[in-house]
Amino acid sequence: MHILIVEDEQKIASFLRRGLMENGFVVEVAEDGEQGLKYALVGKVDLIILDVVLPNRDGWSLLTELRRSDLETPVLFLTARDHVSDRVKGFELGANDYLTKPFHFSELLARVRSLLRVRSHLPSPARREETITVGDLEIDRRRRKVTRGGTALSLTPKEFTLLFYLASAAGNIVSRTEIVEQVWDINFDTGTNIVDVMMRRLRAKMDDPFEKKMIQTIRGVGYVLRAD
Repeated sequence: MHILIVEDEQKIASFLRRGLMENGFVVEVAEDGEQGLKYALVGKVDLIILDVVLPNRDGWSLLTELRRSDLETPVLFLTARDHVSDRVKGFELGANDYLTKPFHFSELLARVRSLLRVRSHLPSPARREETITVGDLEIDRRRRKVTRGGTALSLTPKEFTLLFYLASAAGNIVSRTEIVEQVWDINFDTGTNIVDVMMRRLRAKMDDPFEKKMIQTIRGVGYVLRAD
């Protein structure tokens, strides 16, 4: 699936592009309304993520021109314009969905997949059971205790949160973008290797002392925790 992002804020555009590519989408970015319109009209686009305030041509005008050209490509407005009148205007012009900034990537991804009508490959939201067991790994959420093969593991609060998130999605790949959002509650690209550093620390405690390694890296995509 090809997604076009029309967004002039480079940090947001970069964050979106990276997160969507990690989840298997082909992504193009246009930094102003005119460039976005040209790409939307001539390129192969399955979905457009569109800001309202843009250089050269705003999002309202861009969407109006798309619909005037009988182009039915789904459009998701992603904008700081959060008034009810703005939402109404967006839908009246032909938008398919409307999400305001600041936003959570997981919600945006769910809306994107809903619009594209594709089956979600994201893990379900973290299970609420008090105890999660994956192979010989057992996590007691209430007491914040972790054992593997009967051996207690001493984890920092962030290491515990990271492991619990991986375990709640056991068998499913989770991207770095999702980990940053779920573990650190940061909904933008920090530009650091915080996930890799924390993953190395966690592996040193729960994988290195054991013959079977449970945390696997899926290069260019993310991580997965498996019992086998």
